[in-house]
Amino acid sequence: IDKMSARTAMLKEEVAALQEALAKLAQSQAEMNKIRSEEKSAFETNSAEMKRGLEGVKLALKVLREYFAKEDKAHASAEGAGTGIIALLEVVESDFTKGLSQMTADEDSAQAAYEAQTKENEIEKATKDQDVKYKVKESTDLDKTVAESTSDRASVQEELAAAQEYLSKLHGQCDEKAETFEQRKARYEA
Repeated sequence: IDKMSARTAMLKEEVAALQEALAKLAQSQAEMNKIRSEEKSAFETNSAEMKRGLEGVKLALKVLREYFAKEDKAHASAEGAGTGIIALLEVVESDFTKGLSQMTADEDSAQAAYEAQTKENEIEKATKDQDVKYKVKESTDLDKTVAESTSDRASVQEELAAAQEYLSKLHGQCDEKAETFEQRKARYEA
């Protein structure tokens, strides 16, 4: 009974520790969800701005190329400056494209890491939930067994006490008792 009681207490402590770990895991997952949501929102906003900027640069390049490609010589004196501006805009376009690609790659890797960690957390949660379930069941079964054993022991002890009392009465009635010297002397003198 004592071993079962000790095992029950140990199981209850383990269940409490598991539940605390589950609470921390849930809190961690909620915080991760919040951070991921913020990152995704920031990516969507920044990505949209970057795409609009890239489209603007492409449009400016198209307009400038069309303008300087005309046969009209009104711009002949500014052609060198136009070529410089076009080159600068091409560099800006390249930087925007690289930036957008980097942002997309970062977002994809962050999303993959988030999904992997979430999956790992789900597995850990399921494992700990099952541990809690089985330990609570075992603890409940042990508590029931301890209660039954304690009740059985109390019943057996009552029966033992009754049997010992009856045995002592039988000894009083049935056992031959040797007469003491005083009893023999008193009987002899009488």
